[in-house]
Amino acid sequence: MSETRLSFKEMCTRFDVTPRTLRYYEYIELLHPEKQGRSRFYGPREIARMTLILRGRKFGFQLEDIRQWLLIYEKEGSEAQMRAWVELADRQLSELAEQRRQIDEAMDELRGLRDETARALELG
Repeated sequence: MSETRLSFKEMCTRFDVTPRTLRYYEYIELLHPEKQGRSRFYGPREIARMTLILRGRKFGFQLEDIRQWLLIYEKEGSEAQMRAWVELADRQLSELAEQRRQIDEAMDELRGLRDETARALELG
C-alpha cells in the first residue's frame, strides 16, 4: 500500500506557501517531516496538520493558538485545553464579526461616495 508522501517542494506547491514558511513551521515544531539525508518528506499526518495550520491562519489565529488546536485535533488535548480553545474561538468569532461590521460600513460609505460622484457626472 503506497502512502501519500510529498517532497518539500511539492508541499510548498500544494499549500501555496514559501519554503521559508514551511521551514519556519518545522522550526517551531508544528510540522515534523520524515528526513532522508537532506530531503524531507511529508506524509498524511503532516499534510493534515498543514491543512489545519492554514485554516487556523485563515481564521486569524496566532501560531501558538494553532499549536493548541493541533493537540486537541490529535486527541492529546486536556479538557482544560479544549475549554480554553472554545473561549479563544468565541473571541476570534467576535473579532471577525467586528471586522465584518467595519468592512460593511466602509463599503457602504464608499458606495455612497461612488454613487454621488456618478450622479454628478450625469448632471455635469
